[in-house]
Amino acid sequence: MLSGTHSGTAPFALSVLAGGGTGIGTTAEQGLESTISLARTADRRGFRRFWMSEHHAMPAISVASPPLMIARLIAETANIRLGAGGVMLPNHAPLVVAEQFGMLAALAPNRIDLGLGRAPGTDGATAQALRRGADANDGFGQQVLELLGFLADEFPAGHPYQQVHAVPGPWQAAQNRVPTPAVGPEVWMLGSSPFSAQLAAQLGRPYAFALQFGDADIDTALHIYREQFRPSATLSEPYVLASVPVAISTDPAEAKRQAATSAMAMLRMFKREPFLLLPPDEVDAYPATAQERQVLDAYTHRTFHGTPTTVADRLQALHERTGVDELMLVGGGHSAALDEHGIDLIADHYNLPHA
Repeated sequence: MLSGTHSGTAPFALSVLAGGGTGIGTTAEQGLESTISLARTADRRGFRRFWMSEHHAMPAISVASPPLMIARLIAETANIRLGAGGVMLPNHAPLVVAEQFGMLAALAPNRIDLGLGRAPGTDGATAQALRRGADANDGFGQQVLELLGFLADEFPAGHPYQQVHAVPGPWQAAQNRVPTPAVGPEVWMLGSSPFSAQLAAQLGRPYAFALQFGDADIDTALHIYREQFRPSATLSEPYVLASVPVAISTDPAEAKRQAATSAMAMLRMFKREPFLLLPPDEVDAYPATAQERQVLDAYTHRTFHGTPTTVADRLQALHERTGVDELMLVGGGHSAALDEHGIDLIADHYNLPHA
């Protein structure tokens, strides 16, 4: 079963997602340090999880390897669950992922989450360099089963990997005549489509739906997940997390300006330009065409921006419509300081505890 309960006055659990944001004028060192600081704040304020997403070849994002950051954050935090939201599994060999997260679970028992996605987390050319195969996505379901087999050290008789073992893991414990680890990484399925919903349901795993990318149909996906869910040894009933982009400030105008910086980064990506977080003043001065203005306005509005009360109202409305169990707040404006302060503000709004 999933660990933890709802905190404060929120009718849902609250978590945080970060990408190691490096806006224009920020070094990678500064961006990663701000991610560490954000994780400390989320831990101190009683958020449920702190996840990081895997991206490649994006100037605005410095976390190419969530497991590396998780290893650092284990020493920087005390209670919060740490995870990848997610590891883009077609970019990696399942055995390597099982080994990495087995190590992390040994370092921080009952605190590690492993979210699995199938998107490359980058552009086509970079994906080809990572994957060395054009059809990597087609084998995602099989890759997931392999990974789960390695984590549990359970493959059916005759399976080619029956004698291959991920270390650390159950096989190592048995060989060394010590108890099998009681809890490994908590495995989640990530996505924004019916495919991911069906796979999460079939495997009986918790499901994380990404609302920060485009006009994804969460209602259909969650209906499929809940209707087709098969209880497993891991999870007896459906559990849903939705991630939403936020920009929170006591100054609603500043929150909107920060939301517009992430909207501009999305527009640049659509134009096949580098994913950059421009300063708000540059975004304000950009001579957008009518079509570009539509994109910018749509993505700015998609971000839950404004005062803590305004953002909480939108979170509540989303919860009432979808019935999600957990909401994950995704920062990502040009200002890392605003992201961190916003986490504090929303924690105050919901009376989350100070650790």
